[in-house]
Amino acid sequence: MEFHQDQAIYLQIADIICENILTESWKEGDRIPSIRELSVSIEVNPNTAMRSYSYLQELGIIFNQRGIGYFVAGRAREITLELKKNNFVNRELPRIFKTMDLLHLSFDDLAELYAARVKEEKA
Repeated sequence: MEFHQDQAIYLQIADIICENILTESWKEGDRIPSIRELSVSIEVNPNTAMRSYSYLQELGIIFNQRGIGYFVAGRAREITLELKKNNFVNRELPRIFKTMDLLHLSFDDLAELYAARVKEEKA
């Protein structure tokens, strides 16, 4: 797996886990890969994977059953959705708006681009 330099690796791993929850690849109560399994599969140090799991556990997205493993928490999807929305609104949208201003793109332009993308994906 390739990581971006603009964000800590443990947060990028947490994002991947959150994506699996949002796409419902992993649902409430599902067991997720162990720290060792995850670290081997994405080729990171187990301490980095552990940091990701600790972070997600603090947020209430996953939980640990001692001796059994890690599982998707009951409200994981709602918590993840809220977390991702806040991140998008507070971090990504300001950059998007600035880029739109610099390129003289309107919301109508974006709507056309989005519609074309959706059409391509359906084809």
